[in-house]
Amino acid sequence: MPSCGWLLALSVAALTGNTLANKQTERNCSTSPPYLPSTAVNTTLQLQRLRAQMRPLNITAYIIPGTDAHLSEYIAPRDARLAFMTGFTGSAGTAIVTQTKATLWTDSRYWVQAERQMDCNWELEKDGSISRVAEWLISEIPLGSEIGFDPFLFSINMEESYTVELASSNRSLKSIPDNLVDKIWSTKPPIPPDSLFCLPGRVIQRSWQMKVEHIRNEMRVNPYKPTALLLSALDETAWLFNMRGSDIPYNPFFYSYTLLTLDEIWLFVHTERVTEDLKVYLNTSCKGPLCVQLKSYNSVLDDLKTYVERAGVKVWIGTEYTNYALYEIITPQDKLLTSSYSPVLTTKAVKDETEQRILRDAHVRDAVAVIQLLMWLETAVPKGKETELTAAQYVNDCRSKQKDSKGPSFDTISASGPNAALAHYSPTEGTSRKLTVDEMYLVDSGGQYLDGTTDITRTVHWGSPTSMQKEAFTRVLMGNIEISRTIFPTGTRGVNMEMLGRRALWEVGLNYGHGTGHGVGNYFGVHEWPVGFQSNNIPFRAGMFTSIEPGYYKENDFGIRIEDVAVIVPVKTKYGHNYLTFDTVSLVPYDRKLIDTSLLSSQQIQWLNNYYETIRKLVGPELDRQGLHQVKEWMLRNTEPFVAPGSSATSGSSSLTLVLLAVTVFHDII
Repeated sequence: MPSCGWLLALSVAALTGNTLANKQTERNCSTSPPYLPSTAVNTTLQLQRLRAQMRPLNITAYIIPGTDAHLSEYIAPRDARLAFMTGFTGSAGTAIVTQTKATLWTDSRYWVQAERQMDCNWELEKDGSISRVAEWLISEIPLGSEIGFDPFLFSINMEESYTVELASSNRSLKSIPDNLVDKIWSTKPPIPPDSLFCLPGRVIQRSWQMKVEHIRNEMRVNPYKPTALLLSALDETAWLFNMRGSDIPYNPFFYSYTLLTLDEIWLFVHTERVTEDLKVYLNTSCKGPLCVQLKSYNSVLDDLKTYVERAGVKVWIGTEYTNYALYEIITPQDKLLTSSYSPVLTTKAVKDETEQRILRDAHVRDAVAVIQLLMWLETAVPKGKETELTAAQYVNDCRSKQKDSKGPSFDTISASGPNAALAHYSPTEGTSRKLTVDEMYLVDSGGQYLDGTTDITRTVHWGSPTSMQKEAFTRVLMGNIEISRTIFPTGTRGVNMEMLGRRALWEVGLNYGHGTGHGVGNYFGVHEWPVGFQSNNIPFRAGMFTSIEPGYYKENDFGIRIEDVAVIVPVKTKYGHNYLTFDTVSLVPYDRKLIDTSLLSSQQIQWLNNYYETIRKLVGPELDRQGLHQVKEWMLRNTEPFVAPGSSATSGSSSLTLVLLAVTVFHDII
């Protein structure tokens, strides 16, 4: 699934049916009366009530981010304040309400979606940078105005950026801890009951006590001598205690904070959901350095204040995931220690031996589900009855039958033709298009399993692709391969090799407007920071898992993305030591019909053949175990080795002689 970084201005539109025009699916506020599609939400009452809340506070504008108090990418329905106010349900956006205007900022992935979901109370701005939002505020509100915000929904960097942008304008932010949207949201969903559980021992190598001691050692060796570590991101506490929950859709997290000192553990949760078994598991009945003290989730602010008032304390925070409300009470500054990421996130990024093994296993089972989908579509689409939505439902149903399945890891992206040009499009009853043999089809899907999280994208064509489609697909594949086969020194940053995913596209003037890869967890978030190819990701080390996902999107025509998950592994080189490469763990063949082997180098074909032999070796036995013999036959046909450059992408000899003679890809140095 593409991450949100490196976004370009890709203004794209999609048809919601094979014959429907954009004017029928997107609002038109310039007509009288305005045209609103059935998907638009009437927000008049929400805006009236919010403005009434703003007046006694003497704020001229109110900022509504699209996140929660843990700065999560995916949020629970009860935290969807942006959607409640605007009707827009995309995962990225910021709204601002004044007494006379309401404006939403979002990036190019969601412009079409916003036009379909918002009524004419709202204006859409297509540059979501804080500097642009600040410019708008300065132009719209009077001198001396205060702008309200909920400090729990602001990151530290966000608050600082707004403050800097507004500094010379005689306008300022006003922190309002009681969220104004919550005050008018009478139907806000409740906290779900009883959603906390601990992982089974078979998927755990390190107990929570071992993890606590490891992190405490990180605190001890830190030269700035922190006395406590505050964990705010939901996956930090879940990882530390080997626990999971179901508070967030697609993500097995639960509302929580942790304050870990050298001799105490404070766990902030909704305590009424902690069962007696969990209390025993967490050693809550004792007092000691490995005994967890349960605290009310809502008391974190007061309890943190109390701790900070102690003499000689210093609280370590990761600034990327600590909200401004917590940050601003850790004063004076000599009681604060900051780093971009907490030692929990940087430790969690490197999977231990058990985590690596079981995450690989999860990808084998996941490949079975995706291969089943591709085989089914190959037969079903020519009959003319299947849609983007039925395809999404089919792959999710296939996954649900796999061992340890816990549902999808995100809302499946199932897109054909012009819908596939929208990088984050997901079908609904109102937008799902019929699949045909005349169009490209892109499916980006993933699963949550007790032993791992998966994320894979394949693009296929069931008819006769154009020469441009074949070339674009092949060049996207070349980018995927070039990153995957790269050998690099330990500690190399992903951003320094990211261009390898784009080079083959750049050579012919093509590009893509999303990130090239993101970290993936062990039954965690499908986008797991801080691993990936962006400038704020940490250097690569052995044991990290990342997606590799170049793409290309032609507006109103088609979209291509090839995404695999790979683990970073040590590699032997002729002269140097401490070198790494990627080992692909996603195990689904690419569409042979779309590959122009005349564009590929011999090393790239070697890589493909080695990869296909790996699919046969690992997925074949799993298909046998599940009795899926026809699916195995399809897999074998689609993983036959490729022949020398210059030939078409049809199968060569059905034997594996070429594969067995191929030099291993890990010795191919760019």
